[in-house]
Amino acid sequence: MKLVFVYWGFENAGSMLDLKGYARAAQAAGHQVSIYGPPGHVYALDYSKDLAGADAVVFVVEWTTQLQFGDRLDWVRLLSSVPRERRVVIDCDGAYNDPITFRGDYNHKTAESSRAWIDFCDSLSDKICQPTPTPLRPNVRPFLFHIYDPDWETPLDFSAKEFGMIYVGHTKFRWHGMSQVLRGIEPIRGKLGRIGLVGEGWDAPLEWTQWKEIRDDYFVDRDYLKRIGVEALAPVPYKEVIATMSRGIFNPVIYRPLFERLGFVTCRTFETPASSTIPLFLLEPDYVRSIYGDAAAELVLGTAPHEKIDDVVSRPQHYADIVLAIRDEFRQRHSPEARLRELIGIIEQ
Repeated sequence: MKLVFVYWGFENAGSMLDLKGYARAAQAAGHQVSIYGPPGHVYALDYSKDLAGADAVVFVVEWTTQLQFGDRLDWVRLLSSVPRERRVVIDCDGAYNDPITFRGDYNHKTAESSRAWIDFCDSLSDKICQPTPTPLRPNVRPFLFHIYDPDWETPLDFSAKEFGMIYVGHTKFRWHGMSQVLRGIEPIRGKLGRIGLVGEGWDAPLEWTQWKEIRDDYFVDRDYLKRIGVEALAPVPYKEVIATMSRGIFNPVIYRPLFERLGFVTCRTFETPASSTIPLFLLEPDYVRSIYGDAAAELVLGTAPHEKIDDVVSRPQHYADIVLAIRDEFRQRHSPEARLRELIGIIEQ
């Protein structure tokens, strides 16, 4: 089977590691994966505009893709390459819903933009998927999409960490969660050593995030970060995400509020347990249990985050055993091979 993913990649954002895993699993199973776009792309994926022999087209929609603007995409060729029933839309941003506002986050600002997006997706395919076990719309299929790749696994060694805490991710809708983590650790700040936030916008706002319509979406209290001694570090390429997270004893797992509301999984859902770090969840305990297993409830920050963090940095190996159990289950349930089989099943239904 020849699978064509429509996805406009960025070097330091999005689902690039996921797509590399899909491509490797497909090749091992005798399939072929390409990413629709100009050949010779710098992101080490097989970008091609050759649609000859395509068996399915999979539209992976994230904010990074600019798909909603038709950016550099040849719609006529894509839609004529395979019949409608062989096209799949994977809505990774929750935009295929009525307007939702939650803790300052949103999927649409108007009912009109929601309706237009839903109509657009419906024009592409009847197979609309979202990375959640519990989609809101009855016609949406649960498909977690993001993968856990055993090749990412890094030994859980805490003997020489550079950081007490490190976080890899950009600032969009993250301050609500990040501020809770940082205020929670203030009582034990002196025990943690270096704290680093890696990504765009932590040190200074990017020019395009200062447009009036979206400025609040990227808010960060940088004076507060300086006051408590947090290092704002430059973003890293996607190939360095696992290694960067592995520099810290623990990494907070923070979702944008909209994804919490929708019960989504993200790249970090699966990348963090593969890193040489302890994931600490600023998420609802029931969600954590449903995705990571009952034992992972011990990794929830809870109502006294300073106590949990103090315990983690004092005896990381205890928590590492929980991470190892998560890895054991994830290798089976969320591997690239398992996801690929599920995707092919959706295509062939």
